[in-house]
Order: sequence, then structure tokens, then C-alpha cells
Amino acid sequence: MNIRLLVLGSVVCIILGICPLASAQLIGGGQIGGDQGWIVVHCNEDGASVSLNGEYKCTTSGGQCSIPVYSTGTPFTEFSVRKSGYTPDPYTGSIPQMPVMGETVDVYATLNPVPAPPQYGSIRVTSSPSGAAVYLNGNYRGVTPLTISDVFSGSYSIEADLSGYRTYSTPVTVYAGQQVPVYCPLEKIQSQGSLYVTSNPSNAMIYLDAGYKGRAPLMLSGISSGDHIIELDLSGYYDWKSTVSVPVGGTYTVNANLVAIPSSSTGWIYVTSSPAGATVYLDGTIAGQTAQNGVFKIDTIRAGDHNVRVEKAGYQPYVTTVNVPVNTVTEVVATLVSSSIPATTGTLFLSSTPAGASVFIDNALRGVTPITLTDVSAGSHQVLLRLDGYQDSTVTQQVNAGAMNTIATTLNPNMTPQPTRSGTLPVALAGALALIGLYGTRRRK
Repeated sequence: MNIRLLVLGSVVCIILGICPLASAQLIGGGQIGGDQGWIVVHCNEDGASVSLNGEYKCTTSGGQCSIPVYSTGTPFTEFSVRKSGYTPDPYTGSIPQMPVMGETVDVYATLNPVPAPPQYGSIRVTSSPSGAAVYLNGNYRGVTPLTISDVFSGSYSIEADLSGYRTYSTPVTVYAGQQVPVYCPLEKIQSQGSLYVTSNPSNAMIYLDAGYKGRAPLMLSGISSGDHIIELDLSGYYDWKSTVSVPVGGTYTVNANLVAIPSSSTGWIYVTSSPAGATVYLDGTIAGQTAQNGVFKIDTIRAGDHNVRVEKAGYQPYVTTVNVPVNTVTEVVATLVSSSIPATTGTLFLSSTPAGASVFIDNALRGVTPITLTDVSAGSHQVLLRLDGYQDSTVTQQVNAGAMNTIATTLNPNMTPQPTRSGTLPVALAGALALIGLYGTRRRK
């Protein structure tokens, strides 16, 4: 009888957890066979190795890896995640608590790709004398001495222009991570003269050697002596064009009588490209090339809609449709984008307070905050941030091609009360009482 009571008391003692020594001996020192929970490590990159307290445990797949642990074992306090080619290496974080039986503790790690090597170089331009205006592929960048930074690797043209000196032009090749020196020895123009230009009617646009100078009447000084091409344009009138000879130390006067264009069904298109030297197509046919100042004019075009295409090697084509009214100049400004810059995707940086929110773009999980996504297609997207214990945050975000777009969100706590977890002690106590009742019934029999 005493033996039976002793056995029964030991069983009750183990179930209620008040006999730690006997319990430890039965379940293997409080580890093997102990209460099992899980630590789930979430990561925005698959194939990352996960360690707990420095001991490798698993590799992430599907954005996470789940590690079974025993609440009765040695507690884990730190986790680390690492993947080759990503930073930080490794990502480390603390484990807030060990899970009890059946519980899951979630921790989060965000890995970012190691930045690619630089794709830019720079150009250091000096001239003699200094103070010359510097043009890179026809675009003004400043005066000498000048350092032009963040230039994509490739071939370019440099021009240095200073009043009273001949324009100096030279090709230059830029290499990533390097600075290219360019020296521009300027040659002084020994003979100069002036041009005085008038038009009838007045206010005509003046172009000297294809470069825009202003509107008539206008005095142009410091012009190199010799022959030059001068052109005057005014809406509603035929273009006036002539070759003039500028005398040394003198002034040549130009009087341009413009002829009105009879009412017709034609107009003009002025194309300005950046950079200059681009080929212009009108309705699929080559019309010409933009001059050094980036301007090209297409004359006598029938009124109506036309397709204009501007191309230059190393740049993405610029295409547009314009409507040309009768007797009217229509302007097309084509800013060409380097073909090395993606034109269909943008970068989206997302952060949240608190961090660790799951990021869904157009209902697709893309990682957890904070995160930088570099391949988001240009256009409008539905962005959802979700974190346990907080209300979902939804926003419609416009992503611009080739640009950085940012979303920073403060999540609001979820005020809905959570159901209370049932404790394990009442269940164990009920089992013990049932066992005692069964023993008493057998004794009465």
C-alpha cells in the first residue's frame, strides 16, 4: 500500500512540476524530451545561414527558417544571419525571450547587397588662360579650372571657349574610379570686328554660324574677322540667310528685309537636343543633325501631327508626337538619357517605426523593413506594410524611373484585445486529480 501511494505521489509530483530532480532525470536533464517551442528567423534573402549563440542551425528559404528549441534547455540569447555578397556580415540581433511549449518567437534580419564598384570617373579641365567656359558634349559645365564629377565611363568631347580666343576642342575617355586631366591651350584671336544686325520687321532671331545670338536690332562685338554665315528667323516670314565678311577692327552692318509667308498649310519645328550632335528624324526620315548649340530647324512642314525622333550613340532615343499649326514654330526639347541608366525601373526605400514590418508590393511579399528595392517597375504600385500587433499601413506609391523613391511609415498599435493564452498548470492539475479519482475508485472495488 505504501509503495502504491509512493508511486502515485511521484506521478502527481512530476505532472505538477514540483519535483524538479525526478523530472530532470526522466526527461534527460531538462533538454531532450523537454517542452518544445520555435524560434523563427525572418530574412529578406533566401540562402542565408542562421546561427544561434554562434552555432549554425539552418538556411533561410521562403524568407525564413524555423528552429525548434526546448524551453527547459540552455536559453539562446543571440542570433546571427550572413550571406556572401551581402552586408552586414553578419547581421546580429538579440532574442527577446525563449519560447515556452508550443510558442513561436519571431526575430528579423535585413541583408543588403554589397554596393557595386564605382561606375563613375571625373574630368579635371584646366586652360591657359583660365576662366574659359567648359562644355561637355555641348553642355555647359562651368569655367576653368574645373573638376567635372560623377561622369559615366565612356568617350566624350570637351570644349573650352573664351572671348577673344579660338575655341579649343578635344576628345576624352573617362574610366571608372579615375580622374582624367584635360589641358586646353587657347589661341588668341588676333583680328576681330563687329556686326550690327537689323531686320524689317524687327525682333527677328539672329543665328551666327548656327549659334543663337539674340534678336534684331543687335550689335555683335568680338567677332573673328573673315566670312561668317548669318541667319534671321521670324514667325510668319521666310528665313533670311547670307554670308557676311567681318572686317578687322571694323563693323559690318546687316539689313535683313524679311518676306512674309503667304497664308498656307505649313509650319516649322525647332528641335533642341541635350547633348548636341544628335540625329533628327521626321516621320521616319532623317531630317538633319542638331548643331553645336543643340538646335536644328525643320522648315516648311505641313500642318498637323508629326513624329519626331532624336537619336545619338550611347543614349536612349527620344520620341514624341507634335502638332504643327499653320505659320507657327513648334519647339521640341529632347533631353537624352544615357543608355547605361535603366529607364523602366526605379529604386524604392521603405522604412517603418517600429522596424521589421513585412513589405507587400502589389500583393507580393518583397521583404521586411528597412529595405531598399532597386528593381521596381516605373508607375503606380500598391504598397502594404504589416506587423503583428500593429494596424496595416497601405499607400499608393508612384515610382519614377531612374530615381530614388522613399516611403517612411509610423505604424499604429492594434487596439483590438488579444485572446488570453491558456496556462499549462490547470490542465496538468486536472490530469492529476483524474488519476487520483481513478485510484480511489479501484480501491473501493
